[in-house]
Amino acid sequence: MKPGTWRFRTRCRLFPAILLSGLFACPASAQSASAAAPAWLRLLTLQDHNTRIVLVGALILGCACGVMGTFLLLRKRALVSDAVSHATLPGIALAFLVMAAAGGSGKHLGGLLLGGLLSGLLGMGMVTLIRTQTRLKEDAALGIVLSVFFGLGVALLGVIQKMPAGHAAGLESFIYGKTASMLTGDALLIAVSALAVLLLCLAFFKEFTLLCFDEAFAAAQGWPVRRLDALMLALVVAVTVIGLQAVGLILMVALLVIPPAAARFWTRRTSTMLPVSAFIGSVICLVGAGISALQPRMPAGAVIVLTGTVAFSFSFIFGSERGVWMKSLHQRRLRRKVGLQHLLRAMYEWLEQVYPNALEQAVEGSPGMPWQDLLEVRSWHATTLRRWVHGAHRRGWVLALPEGTLQLTRAGLVQARRVVRNHRLWEIYLVTHADIAPSHVDRDADQVEHVLGTELVRHLERLTHHVEGISWVPPNPHLPAMPASVRRRQGGPLS
Repeated sequence: MKPGTWRFRTRCRLFPAILLSGLFACPASAQSASAAAPAWLRLLTLQDHNTRIVLVGALILGCACGVMGTFLLLRKRALVSDAVSHATLPGIALAFLVMAAAGGSGKHLGGLLLGGLLSGLLGMGMVTLIRTQTRLKEDAALGIVLSVFFGLGVALLGVIQKMPAGHAAGLESFIYGKTASMLTGDALLIAVSALAVLLLCLAFFKEFTLLCFDEAFAAAQGWPVRRLDALMLALVVAVTVIGLQAVGLILMVALLVIPPAAARFWTRRTSTMLPVSAFIGSVICLVGAGISALQPRMPAGAVIVLTGTVAFSFSFIFGSERGVWMKSLHQRRLRRKVGLQHLLRAMYEWLEQVYPNALEQAVEGSPGMPWQDLLEVRSWHATTLRRWVHGAHRRGWVLALPEGTLQLTRAGLVQARRVVRNHRLWEIYLVTHADIAPSHVDRDADQVEHVLGTELVRHLERLTHHVEGISWVPPNPHLPAMPASVRRRQGGPLS
């Protein structure tokens, strides 16, 4: 092998190691350059080691909270996380006292989180016991456990503050959150615990989804409902304890509720809601931790919650499935569709009753419907009628004649026949199969005809003994339908 080739391959093998060493152990010149760079640039480029640790820990924590919060929201137990977070405080204080009595500093993160986990599990057990063994509802049980455990925790913190060898200054981070103080071991512990929660949630995705939507059906199918519910609550306690140092026990409920609530505006499927909620939780934790890193005196928990509020507000307005903006657009389109169909049906029925022979002739030769008669048929306001006529004219369904009348075009007649046919098929079904009087079916058919699909129309044709695919329009089951003044003025039949 040539010496040049050996040196090139050696450099290629050593390049990843050189890159990683440069990423985690910058030389003095790079450190000085990063120190001279602005704070926001160091944050975006991840030049600070502590910033990388905090952001990775916040990212994984937000993902776990988003996934676990989805099941909580669908289970209608959003406030369970609030009770759990407050129930962890006495466990943290007792763990501090035990470790201090054993001769340690009492501030080992693993021991404090273990104490909070046991206390949270005890709190959830008390909630379940009160709910199942008494006549109290779950909200009362949550209120009792939340207040009692939090009061006990505050009392124990008062005891710790009076100890000569210890103080509670380090424990305040569990109440208000302190992401910036996260060390490498803390971030690793949070990451491993959050990944374990994520894997368990994915492993029991089918069971948790069934439990959230139909607990009675799951029990009838033989699933261990109580054990699944206990496992879900245990995972909630675990992810709550994990996030105590990041956002604190007071604001932890927001991190479990806001991401799935925001994801709910973007999808209607649980399988899609789960990754969307995890993504939103990760983003708000990343952004909140980054803003807190730029402003050292700003608490990370409050910033993360405020960032989540912005994400929720954006989803609430612009969500593609349930957002206010999209919902208003859908309602506007539905109102326009309903208005146009009512216009076409009114003109068709007017021709059918006043000039029945005009429907069999060429449409260009059919008479036009006077504007005043159209106003009387539907009791429309003139402005509303102009809007529907303008929309129908733009689609080529209606022509405005010089003498102030409206005429259906060929395309408009086809659309009008389809609308009238669907309406009357539904009316005939209600009269023949639902035993509703013909005088009472028009309103019901008016509300349903606009959402009839092709399969439902074919089913109605089979039920009413109509041949599939024909263009024939059934007769009006509740004649006379037109105002008598209109038919008398036009010289048409009155019955």
